[in-house]
Amino acid sequence: MKPRNLRQPAATPLPLDRRYDVADVSTVDVAALETIPYEHPGKDVVVNIDTDEFTAVCPWSGLPDFATIRIDYVPRAVLIELRSLKYYLLSYRNVGIYQEHLVNRILDDLVRCARPKWMRVVADYRVRGGIHTVASREHGTSPRPR
Repeated sequence: MKPRNLRQPAATPLPLDRRYDVADVSTVDVAALETIPYEHPGKDVVVNIDTDEFTAVCPWSGLPDFATIRIDYVPRAVLIELRSLKYYLLSYRNVGIYQEHLVNRILDDLVRCARPKWMRVVADYRVRGGIHTVASREHGTSPRPR
């Protein structure tokens, strides 16, 4: 008599095409942005801000995207208050937004808030899936040749 195999067939593995919940772009906290007076109007200074702590999520998969955000601008009458900028950027943490759309949204929000003479926003994303993405957008006329 042949021994019977008492083992159950292996369970079918779950597919890897899961999607995690993401927040809508309407949850971005634009009201967090504040300004302070620029005390030297007429004297152009280029302000450079960067943070490597930015996160948002892919709207398709819900997987996190990590980026360094660089903001360069020439103020007209006000400066962007840095603590408020940190809170604004943090509000993207669970927002589903494509990388190319992010730079447009951030630039539009910051230009509306600070009305700079010139501004550039760069999102330099970490490599994911073997692909490195850098997206950027400018407003106004660059203050110096690149």
